[in-house]
Amino acid sequence: MIDTEDAPAGRNSEIAVSLMAADGRFFCKGVKADDPQSFMHRNEAAVNPFLPEGLAPRLLWQIEEEGWLLLGFEHVSGQHANFSPGSPHLPMLADAVRTISTTNAPPTSSAKREMGKQWATALDRELSMELPEDAHAWSRENAATIREWASRAPAYMDGTVLIHSDLNPFNFLISDRARVVDWAWWRSGAPWVDGAQVAVRLIAAGHPPSDAEAWAGQLDGFRAADPDGITAYTASLVRLWERKFAGTDATEGARRWLEHRLDNR
Repeated sequence: MIDTEDAPAGRNSEIAVSLMAADGRFFCKGVKADDPQSFMHRNEAAVNPFLPEGLAPRLLWQIEEEGWLLLGFEHVSGQHANFSPGSPHLPMLADAVRTISTTNAPPTSSAKREMGKQWATALDRELSMELPEDAHAWSRENAATIREWASRAPAYMDGTVLIHSDLNPFNFLISDRARVVDWAWWRSGAPWVDGAQVAVRLIAAGHPPSDAEAWAGQLDGFRAADPDGITAYTASLVRLWERKFAGTDATEGARRWLEHRLDNR
């Protein structure tokens, strides 16, 4: 006998449920095997065996049958992370990001997994277009400067460490520690990238940019990064997100951070 309970969140799975079976509780997510998004589940299955113990729920099984691709994970209880100023979750977030940024990425011959090349491809498309009409006024006024900085970002992103690349609050589960879920977009690259991604989200959650940078400065990879690389990356986020996520807190966080960095050069 198996009981099921729908998961409260999940954007990229047609199935996301907790399974209560005689031998324990599990989490199952899945899509149709021919779904255009099925590559994300395959990516997640490929990286899971290489993740450090305790960082993420372990993949227990992968089934592709009758047109479905299903992944079964150990069940982990927890709440999504609170990124706001003063949150008790912030030290645990730092511990998790530190673990990621000191872990070698799985071996792969695919250029799609290299953060610098993937970012260059996205930016080549973006920088060939004009800013969208709904871009922030500051972004329009500083379009040439942002474009110049953004074009430099991929050169700083090469490396061999593991990158999650989507460390928003919903991809952390907090209990006794922070666990990281949804590894569909993992990459290999420079050890500062995930720390910078969380810093943007901290600013979006209400932290002043200087405080977000101080949080990220706990991480050796971020602290050792070329400051110009961080500025270039932040500029690239502004360009990419002004089109894809205009008006969101994350986009405004990136813009505020870039303004801070340019003002303090």
